[in-house]
Amino acid sequence: MFEPGAGPAANPSDGHERTIRSFQPRRSRVTKAQHDALVRLWPRWGFDIDGSRVVDLDQLFDTLPPGAPVVLEIGFGMGEATAQMAAAEPDTGILAADVHTPGQGNLLRLAELNGLHNVRVANGDAIILLREMLPPDCLAGVRVYFPDPWPKKRHHKRRIIQPAFLDLAATRMAPGALLHCATDWEPYAEQMLEVLTAHPAFENTQPDGGFAPRPEHRPLTRFEGQGLDKGHSVRDLLFRRKASCGRPL
Repeated sequence: MFEPGAGPAANPSDGHERTIRSFQPRRSRVTKAQHDALVRLWPRWGFDIDGSRVVDLDQLFDTLPPGAPVVLEIGFGMGEATAQMAAAEPDTGILAADVHTPGQGNLLRLAELNGLHNVRVANGDAIILLREMLPPDCLAGVRVYFPDPWPKKRHHKRRIIQPAFLDLAATRMAPGALLHCATDWEPYAEQMLEVLTAHPAFENTQPDGGFAPRPEHRPLTRFEGQGLDKGHSVRDLLFRRKASCGRPL
């Protein structure tokens, strides 16, 4: 589809050890505008999650001052909400990871169109990115919006918000960093709340220990609108990485 080096690889982490995959790879039709954005902008604003190196975030976000906060967004769909958040936070690096090629191209297109120099796109498995390519305590936040709920009981082990994921994420988040999750699948929301509440590295920002109101910084996404149209309740969870906890990180 793309010349080598001109766009995202089809399977960037091939050969690397994986945990249970929590996403379905999707390489649906790419429009001409998305393809053009990938060819032109990928070498500058994109990289493959291949596990081959530890990313220097200051070098990656070379348009921001050294030490600028960086937030990892895991799964961004077509990128509209990500672009809006990046525009509202121009001094924060937005590292957006996904496997959906049209969405990658669309986010790059939106970043260029809106003059957003604080967006970088990572292609592949976010677990490998966290485990092998990011240094400790480097993230000011992690966002997981509307992940696949894997509604069938036999697939629940594929849900991304699990104790093992939180163990890993905590090692890459700076103390005080925020983990922000959102879902319109009520049983998954309850599981997220239970797992996060039990984890020693995180504390709920809500005094009552429950769900959070949707923060102003999180735009209403297309997927969220579809869920609301179906009568789903959208739940936000905002948990802070503790300065210390009972489990070694």
